[in-house]
Amino acid sequence: MSATAATVARKALGPWEFWGRALVLPYLVVFAVFVLYPVGYGLWLARHPASYSKLFDDPIFFRTAINTLVFIVVAINLKMMVALALSGFFTIKRWWISVLAGLFILPWAVPSIPTILSVRFMLNPEWGVINTTYFRLTGLDGPNWLNDPTLALSFSMLMHVWKSLPFWTLILVAGRLAIPTEQYEAASVDGATRWQKFRFITWPAMKSLYLTSTILSMIWTLGDFNSVYLLTGGGPADLTHVLATLGIRYLRLDQVDLAMTSIVVALPLVLPLVFFMMKRLGK
Repeated sequence: MSATAATVARKALGPWEFWGRALVLPYLVVFAVFVLYPVGYGLWLARHPASYSKLFDDPIFFRTAINTLVFIVVAINLKMMVALALSGFFTIKRWWISVLAGLFILPWAVPSIPTILSVRFMLNPEWGVINTTYFRLTGLDGPNWLNDPTLALSFSMLMHVWKSLPFWTLILVAGRLAIPTEQYEAASVDGATRWQKFRFITWPAMKSLYLTSTILSMIWTLGDFNSVYLLTGGGPADLTHVLATLGIRYLRLDQVDLAMTSIVVALPLVLPLVFFMMKRLGK
């Protein structure tokens, strides 16, 4: 009887445990309705092999895949290298650098829609501020910046770098501040140059953080919708789409199965990055 009573006592929920489970339940319902169900439904729509055949027969898909790879390789590496350089600058203890740091973080703090659309208006070939200034200085009409696929994709990558650079710079600044200053002082006594300090002190201490941040940035960039769609809309002639925006193109064409299939084919790019990042974090 005593053992049975102890078992019943363990099964009985206390008030804190009861309310804890009760308050978690709405979040589980929201997760099931707005995450599990849409993902499952999308995978169900993309189950037909004919959808993949139609997707691979679309020349826009291959151009989109190339754009996505270029976007990841160029924009991510450019952003992270600049963030690494700026992280060293913002660790300098000067009052005016603190002011610059506050201004520098504004692009990341301001919402994406008004900032990217404002840049799109600036690049307008007829009344944009860039071409208007160019005409006043030279008397010549400026180019149609977003009508050239290479220029349009380049501006999209620059928008991505400009928008997310402050966040990754702050991450790397935190990594630099965690390095003991005694190491730099000892290196200065030994006559080490700035490059030698970076090579033998800063980089070994920050290499793991830098690589992890780069992988995480790649994962987030694969889902970056705003930088391309708000600036170019995938144009001109659907030549600047990335995988994050290609699904919208198919939805506008009432091809829901292709829209879901274009998301599924991005998984071979995302899953290895997620696995590699989790493996690094596990160490």
